[in-house]
Amino acid sequence: MSEEHAQALLQQMQSLESYLNDLLQREETVMRLLQEATNAVESMKVLTGNSEYETLVPVGLGVYVKAKINPDQKMIVNIGAGASVEQNKESAINYMESRIKELEMVLQQLASQRQEVSMKLEQGQHEMNKLIQSNRSSPQ
Repeated sequence: MSEEHAQALLQQMQSLESYLNDLLQREETVMRLLQEATNAVESMKVLTGNSEYETLVPVGLGVYVKAKINPDQKMIVNIGAGASVEQNKESAINYMESRIKELEMVLQQLASQRQEVSMKLEQGQHEMNKLIQSNRSSPQ
């Protein structure tokens, strides 16, 4: 095999490694969003009954204000593109649960892509090893 082929293979493997790193970062981001959405749903489900709940609301730079939450209070839900809507608790929970399902699907797709790229990288490494072996065994 030629040196040109080895160079092309090396460049392809570097591109695949870069793409794999990008996929890993995306997976991390989606997992954080998934955890945040799950926590939000759990927090909303806890708000029940007739009593108010006291909480701390961040106002910036480590400063908090005590606030009371009424369980029947409407919630403001970010629906994307800078838009938010006011919803009752059940609607907000349903919306967040649908977002969780979407995030889980995205996570599965990313995992599938990551696995595919990893297999291609492994094949490239195997081919590179064969090239190295053939160059060592051939007389100069």
